Amino acid sequence: MSELNLNKTILKLKLPTDPRWVNIAEKNIEDILVDHAYCEQKAATSGISLIVKYPDKEKLVEEMTALVAEEWGHFERVLEELKKRGFALGRNRPDEYVVALSKHIRKGDKRERQLMDHLLINALIEARSCERFKLLWKNIQDEGLQKFYYELMVSEAGHFVSFVKLAKEYMPAEVVDARLQELLKIEADIIASLEHRPDRMH
Repeated sequence: MSELNLNKTILKLKLPTDPRWVNIAEKNIEDILVDHAYCEQKAATSGISLIVKYPDKEKLVEEMTALVAEEWGHFERVLEELKKRGFALGRNRPDEYVVALSKHIRKGDKRERQLMDHLLINALIEARSCERFKLLWKNIQDEGLQKFYYELMVSEAGHFVSFVKLAKEYMPAEVVDARLQELLKIEADIIASLEHRPDRMH
């Protein structure tokens, strides 16, 4: 995926990350890597949850199975980066960003609309991760992590696209696009409301 296509994905976000984040994050790289590891673990878990909740959706099961394997692979790679630097995994911390976004999955609605919301929330998490990975790739001094975050940036952009396409498998494209725009605005409000946290990926 070219950087131009990545920009088209990332620029769907309504509020860019403060560029100062990466400078502070680099000084907290142990915390960033630990938080990143748990983000990858949670992404794999989310994919499993979708399979369990919607086992009748053949396309979803197929794509989520591949995604779970890839995200778990990312988790293992982050563990390797921690080990290289003499860091331990450490404790998991609540992801306020994901919790806030997930509150906007509509309850009691039609099953397909709930699925659409689940998929689009996942898409937005991938897009924000992609944007943060791009900042790290472009600005961090550690050459090994530069390469690492470039690879993950490309992967997360692909996941964003996959989640949106998958939503359009089960709901009309215009409905998905309209809901995505609503959630993009919500996501920007959440980012704006959260404290500046250089020790977190989100």
